[in-house]
This record gives sequence, C-alpha cells and structure tokens, in this order.
Amino acid sequence: MSPPGTPARIIAAMRVLLVEDYQPLARSLEQALGEAGYAVDHATDGEQAAALLEATPYDGMVLDLMIPKLDGLSLLQRVRRARSQVAVLVLTARDQLADRVAGLDAGADDYLVKPFELPELLARLRAIIRRRYRTGDSVIQVGALRIDTTARAVSLAGQPLALSAREYALLEYLAFRRGHVVTRGEIWEHVYDFAAEPSSNVVDVYVGYLRKKIDHGRAGKLIHTHRGLGYSLSDAR
Repeated sequence: MSPPGTPARIIAAMRVLLVEDYQPLARSLEQALGEAGYAVDHATDGEQAAALLEATPYDGMVLDLMIPKLDGLSLLQRVRRARSQVAVLVLTARDQLADRVAGLDAGADDYLVKPFELPELLARLRAIIRRRYRTGDSVIQVGALRIDTTARAVSLAGQPLALSAREYALLEYLAFRRGHVVTRGEIWEHVYDFAAEPSSNVVDVYVGYLRKKIDHGRAGKLIHTHRGLGYSLSDAR
C-alpha cells in the first residue's frame, strides 16, 4: 500500500461508464474523464454496456445513441425500467428536436450534441451527478469542513487541508453521501477501479488517515464509525 501523500493511479470517487464505439473519441474522453477524477469503464456497444451496468453501481454514464448491437435509446429505456438511478448524459450527433425529446423522455438527465466542448461535457456530467446525490452546489459544507468538488480542494475552519489523491477521493464520496452510513463495499466499488489491488483493510486505513487530518484534537468529530456497517460524514453530535 502506498503511504499517505504518495500519488496513486486510482484516485476517483465517482465511477462513470462511457458508451462510445468511435475509438478515437472514446480514447480522448476516457483520458479526459480520468484526469477529471473519475474511474472510467468503457463499453463499445449496448450489450456490453448493459452487462457492465448490471454488475456495477455507476454514478454516471456518458451514452452515445448510435452504438451497435443494442442502440443507446433502447439501452437507456432498459436502464430506467430496471429503476437504475445512474445519471445519464446522452452524447450524440442527432441534433433534431425530436431526437432530444426522445432521449429525455427515455430517461436521460441531459443531452449534449456533437461536436461539443470538453469543459461543457464535464460541467454537465458534474451537474447531473450532483443532482443524483441531491447536491445542487459544487461546494459541500459539513460543519467546519468545506469540500469544493469542482476545484477538488478542501479546507477545515478556513485553512487549506492537504490530502493525498486517495484521501480526497474517499472524502468526496463520503461528502456526497453525508449523513448516511456508507459501507466498506460501497466505498470499494466507487473509489477504486477494477485494476486496483489494495489490501483488504485499505478503506479502514484511509479513513484513519482522514481522521488524523480532520478530527484530531477537535471536540466535534465529523467522521463516524458504525460498527459492522461502515462510516458516515456528519456534523451531528
């Protein structure tokens, strides 16, 4: 395991499925999403995407409509029939009003037409994921702790807090679920991708790192352990 402060290859707190069959665009988007802090899985057709969606609890999906085997609109309808809450950004060359209406009616959270600007795509994806977690603002405040999810910056009582990539990823996920108990399994699925091979107690170790930086010496603790269940981030006494 890397010591605190050591750069880690897997740093994402949000997991996104990219469904795009045009490889040059897919490679570009996969790199951009990774650099923006997402763990990214890539599917090149609708059937592969459907299998991944059944196996993995994604936070967001960037979905091209014109994909082979199972088209994007049919995939989206299947996802919503299964009552999945994944936030879906449709990304397509179809720019007619009827196409946009069909996508939104099928359950898309937003619709972006190709060609597009990458900053807009990232902003729209952040927005629909925030809505999924009922967090309208990009800044999350928990007591004296302030997490800016756009800048990926954290401060405590007005003072900048230096976190490693993994510490930030863990804290951001707890912040999105603030006030709720998050299991170790949920943290594992959302913070680390398939290629990660952390030790069995990695979640507990990194929670310990965060506690030392956030709660050490403070009367009002923000990170809480729920024995046999998991952890929560809350300013409740």
